[in-house]
Amino acid sequence: MTIEETSVSETETTSAIHYGHFVGGDWRATADGTTFEVHEPYTGKVFGEVAACGQAEAKAAIEAASVAFQGWAELAPARKAALFLRAAEIVERRRERIADLLARETGCTVFFANFQQDLVKQTLQHAASWVYQRKGDILQSDVPGTYSTAVRRPLGVVASFTPWNGASVLAWRAVLQPIAAGNTVVVKPSELAPVSAGLIVAEIAAEAGFPPGVVNVVTHAPGEAKVIADEFFENPEVRCINFIGSVQTARMLSERAGRVLKRTVMELGGYNPMIVLEDVDIDYAVRCATFSAFFHQGQICMNARKILVQRGIYDEFLRRFVEKTKTLRRGDPQNPETVIGPLITPQALASVKERVAEAIELGGKALTGGNHQGQVYEPTILVDVPPEATVCNEETFGPVTIVQPVDTVEEAIAQANRTMYGLTSAILTGDTYRGFELAAQVKSGAVHVNMPTIDDEIQAPIGGVRDSGWGRTGPYSIDDFTDLIWVNVQSGQRKLPIA
Repeated sequence: MTIEETSVSETETTSAIHYGHFVGGDWRATADGTTFEVHEPYTGKVFGEVAACGQAEAKAAIEAASVAFQGWAELAPARKAALFLRAAEIVERRRERIADLLARETGCTVFFANFQQDLVKQTLQHAASWVYQRKGDILQSDVPGTYSTAVRRPLGVVASFTPWNGASVLAWRAVLQPIAAGNTVVVKPSELAPVSAGLIVAEIAAEAGFPPGVVNVVTHAPGEAKVIADEFFENPEVRCINFIGSVQTARMLSERAGRVLKRTVMELGGYNPMIVLEDVDIDYAVRCATFSAFFHQGQICMNARKILVQRGIYDEFLRRFVEKTKTLRRGDPQNPETVIGPLITPQALASVKERVAEAIELGGKALTGGNHQGQVYEPTILVDVPPEATVCNEETFGPVTIVQPVDTVEEAIAQANRTMYGLTSAILTGDTYRGFELAAQVKSGAVHVNMPTIDDEIQAPIGGVRDSGWGRTGPYSIDDFTDLIWVNVQSGQRKLPIA
């Protein structure tokens, strides 16, 4: 089959996928026919061959989105809702196939792959109600005969950058939130997961019957993102940059957006402290810590990077946490019993190894883990890590967490707030009301009391504070992807002060 003709649903799971890019409702090859290979993190085998787009393809995608914008913005809510629900049905029908592709392309476990498909389906179903969200307010006016309103209007074309981790969930989120608000979208998925983080979305949107140009996807070879990003920033039809990714990249994108006065929505990383108070059920705390620290090999922005434990239970908590961690099965992500799969690339593995080595060189100790087989890094618990170690201050995208004793609740809160990240956090305590009171003191976009640091509910306003970004998810995203316009109507003639 040609690149344009091939789709995920038409290939075998054991063969490489061949994919073009998706513009204006059509699958296309690049102008010069260039492609790049995507490799499976666990086996190193070629997973797929994908179109290597450049400026011309990005420009064409923006043009298609711009042409489609007015018609989509004016489409009746019932028509939009029906499309979202139809897409949810397709996701459910194809969930096993898509989950298999996710595991192969991103190295996520079978459990996480299936979890993502469940969440995608729920998100699509919820999105059907977002198109009916309040789009304005009636305002009081002191002027007689005035009908004053504040009305939300879509921005136009939104350029969404989607990541490889949580690829399916985050790609759909980056598409659904802007289009539910009436915008059209051009998606630039990560070159590490172009299928899961973008092309599958386009395929399902096309099958569901979305109008051409509402969803467009341009893929690029490793190291070639700048060409597409340049077009996003320089093209006046793009009115918003929607980015999910690292703080470092977000700084560069925000600076560029500022120069051309384009709106940005940023969902970034986090350091995500977990506070464990001495009145907690230790076994439950260990289960929460294990899930928070090591889910998806520590490659989620919500993973717990530091666990702060009151000294009265520190030794016992640590003993049980180490024992539990040693039982986590490592290896092939397609094995349903695997808990810890591979890191996404050899470079990611090297970064984790370097940070753990630095922590140990500075005096820290690894109570378990610290080794790897292939790209599968063992879940690692560090203690006695000095505050100057990089792993104490920066998000380390791997199955590595620090456990640190604290004497008082006040010290725990201070340690939790010592970094400039602020995405999510957790407080574990036997006194739920006390946990609720303490939550107000943690500088974080989410504080989970007696829960893991990782949670995702479609109706919740997920997003960061401080260096973890701005903007919120779900129905709260309507404000991020619309302009608020004052429409003021005078009945009759208003008395003017100088005429």
